[in-house]
Amino acid sequence: MAEIKTKATGVSVDSFLDAVPDPVRREDGKKVRALMERLSGEPAAMWGPSIVGFGRYHYRYDSGHEGTMCRIGFSPRKAELVLYVLGGREREAGLLARLGKHRRGKACLYIKKLADVDMAVLEALVCGALARMDSRYPR
Repeated sequence: MAEIKTKATGVSVDSFLDAVPDPVRREDGKKVRALMERLSGEPAAMWGPSIVGFGRYHYRYDSGHEGTMCRIGFSPRKAELVLYVLGGREREAGLLARLGKHRRGKACLYIKKLADVDMAVLEALVCGALARMDSRYPR
């Protein structure tokens, strides 16, 4: 089995965010960090070279593959912020319809800038992700 590359590291989250080249993305990253720390009650930690994560959980698939990953997280990528908070559920559809400008993947939410979204709706999405994690992977 391949080794998991996205692991918690000792890299400074502050240094990582301070090095984000785009000033809007850098400030948005700092705001998302504060939001996720407040809602999760967990300090930010670097996972791999570019994911800021909060908390951790251990998973094991039926195939035997297992690992540890952050419960929620985000990455201030070059093109947009990527938030790892979606569960692919219908109950998210109503919130996503009210969020503002975004695109989505299976478990990822992509936002160009926080000014384009409703922060209360984003907070509700993060709370939903935390609730899903708590029910599936109790602490």
